[in-house]
Amino acid sequence: MKLQIAAATGIEAAVKREIERMGLGHAPAIRGRIELSGDWNTVARLNVFLRAGERVLIEVGKFFADTFDALYEGVRAVAWEELFTPHTQVLIDGKSYRSKLAAVKAAGGVTKKAIVDRLKEKTGAGAVDERGERAVVGVSIFEDVVTLTLDTSGNGLHKRGYRVLTYDAPLRETTAAAIIEDSFYRRDKAFADPFCGSGTVAIEAAMYARGMAPGRTRDFDFTRWKCVPAEAIRMAREEAEETVYRGPIAPVYASDISPRAVEIAKEHARRAGVDGDILFSVGDMRAFSARERYGVLVSNPPYGERMESRQDLFPLYLDFRTMFRALPDWSAYVLSAYEGLERACGRPDKRRILYNADLKCSLFAYYGKKPVPRAQDGRASAPACE
Repeated sequence: MKLQIAAATGIEAAVKREIERMGLGHAPAIRGRIELSGDWNTVARLNVFLRAGERVLIEVGKFFADTFDALYEGVRAVAWEELFTPHTQVLIDGKSYRSKLAAVKAAGGVTKKAIVDRLKEKTGAGAVDERGERAVVGVSIFEDVVTLTLDTSGNGLHKRGYRVLTYDAPLRETTAAAIIEDSFYRRDKAFADPFCGSGTVAIEAAMYARGMAPGRTRDFDFTRWKCVPAEAIRMAREEAEETVYRGPIAPVYASDISPRAVEIAKEHARRAGVDGDILFSVGDMRAFSARERYGVLVSNPPYGERMESRQDLFPLYLDFRTMFRALPDWSAYVLSAYEGLERACGRPDKRRILYNADLKCSLFAYYGKKPVPRAQDGRASAPACE
């Protein structure tokens, strides 16, 4: 099957590295989607193991259509009866760009009618009652070329299941995972988030260090489809359990000035199964310190939603710079929409655009010193960088 991994702008490279590490080969990125081939076992593994990807889609059709009649015929030509039953609840997710079929709602209606008509004809059913399993069909029209996809994930892959309490505007789990994937963090290095909020960054770091697949316990739409062999998800979940690292890892620090935030973060860590790996504390960012020589700091500091509040942030970022400079051999990755960050913290070693939900942000990377390799006589105590 032709598969697509939906990824947020700016984190495609992290998803591609994950795919390669899973042994699935090179996967090109085209307009925010990473493309590869695979079977149902591949679909199951991607859903269970991907940290930074948003959804796993199957491309089920691609054709030219500049009229609604052509759209109907193209959709109806797909063998939907091999995927669905007359009880499948078919939902349509449509979008159109630079196409004659610009009326997305109308295109979705034509697509739905074509699917229903095909199911009635091929199954002999008098009606499609849609009381069964859910299936979301994507209709993407770009320059009059229609691409039909089937969403195997259901709820987005960022919904790991551990984040059940709300606190401010949390960083999306997949974005946090992508930053960690792109960083120098390894399980033998200390990790810190001094603006931990509801705990997402620290939890994703601990899960990464443990090799815990983020989708190992959650559900996916494809597991209910008649066309999917039951052993696919079973084998993926068994693999996920076998890959968990149960040895010691370096400390993961998470702190916030809000006691309520820390309590929420603790509960989320407990639900994620990493509460024993994270050292939580209530405290001001300015007071953060660590005894470990080498480490990685990843954080999403406040950056203000209103212009007047942003003007008050400059002293905060100056203090952040002072705190971080007291950790000279650490690396820091700071995601923020605050335009004065570089002026306050200095020019980064690397900067790129990321999106936190729909908000355009920049990821600022400040690199620390590379850990000193362990001497042959064993006297050097610094961990080697993987």
